[in-house]
Amino acid sequence: MMSAAETESESSLGKGDNLHQQVLASFPLCDLTEEDLTQNPKLCKLLATLSHHVDHTGLSATLKTDLEKAEQKLQNQRRRWLQAESLHCMLQEMIQDHHVMKHRTTLPPDQNMFYDTMERCLLVAQCVRQLDLSTATTTTTTTQTSLDQPTVLGLDPQQVLEVLPTEKNVQRMKQSLPKELERHLKTKCFSLLSYYQPDWESESDGLKNIKLAHLSGQLDGEKKRAESLKEVCRENAVLLQRQTQLYLTELTKCIQLLQSVILDHRLRIQTQLDRKKLDYLEAKCELVMQKIRMESVEIGLDTYTADTIAAHKKIRDLLELELKDCQLEKQSVESKLASFEMLGTEFEALANEYARLKGEINVKNWALKEFS
Repeated sequence: MMSAAETESESSLGKGDNLHQQVLASFPLCDLTEEDLTQNPKLCKLLATLSHHVDHTGLSATLKTDLEKAEQKLQNQRRRWLQAESLHCMLQEMIQDHHVMKHRTTLPPDQNMFYDTMERCLLVAQCVRQLDLSTATTTTTTTQTSLDQPTVLGLDPQQVLEVLPTEKNVQRMKQSLPKELERHLKTKCFSLLSYYQPDWESESDGLKNIKLAHLSGQLDGEKKRAESLKEVCRENAVLLQRQTQLYLTELTKCIQLLQSVILDHRLRIQTQLDRKKLDYLEAKCELVMQKIRMESVEIGLDTYTADTIAAHKKIRDLLELELKDCQLEKQSVESKLASFEMLGTEFEALANEYARLKGEINVKNWALKEFS
């Protein structure tokens, strides 16, 4: 007997085509059709029950929660790394812009000192990070690991730190860095705003700052709209694939039906086609025979005269008459020969003796005739 929970689950799933649509919508990645679900009702029921415990990608609720936590943790770490990397790239861009401006115009000494100090600090920090091969956190472990591991060019981080600028220049650079970084970021943001809306390039800085405050919200809205459109495209692609399968199935059935109709029609009219073809060949053969007779008559008229043709006809009649006589004589001889063969080998010996004696009589008659 089914429990109350199972009965409630079945009632919430729906029946018939509604249940099939719910199952297909819950598992869009499965290559299933309504016909498959109709032919396998137990599989349809299993998938419908399973849809309450997993999402459309096949992940369970617990696994999806753990995955979301891991993704959130990864996003936080990625965000922190991206902040540091963005700041480093921004400082590199500022240094590159300074080198370009230095070749174009003459810059104040304080500005040159600021960028030279910042460049040397970045270079020393990069070298220290590349020379520090240890993964330990404590000073003792770091020292022990540094002694055990080989160094690059025989250098250690402490030796590289010795080439840092003076403390006075470093402090001065740190005091000016936020202002310069803010100015560079402001220029980059205005460039981004002009790229997003070229019509805003000629507006004032205050109006640009106001629009920059709303730019992130606009970009988020466009991103969400793009994601929603992407989801709609994915659903349309799944629907199109399903409709394509149904279309191909119906098209296959239509082709099979058309083939059977063509075969029946061909067998039905094959007899008529054969009869018409036979009549055509008979008429064509008769026409060819008439043409041959006509050509024969024309050749005869061109070759012989009327008297010659009449003589040939008489000769032909005589030859045909003699041929008939010869055939009759042949038949009579064959009948006699057959009657002789029925007498056996003894009559054959007598016939041979008769033939020999007749031959001797003919020879003697000839000799007697010659002697006379």
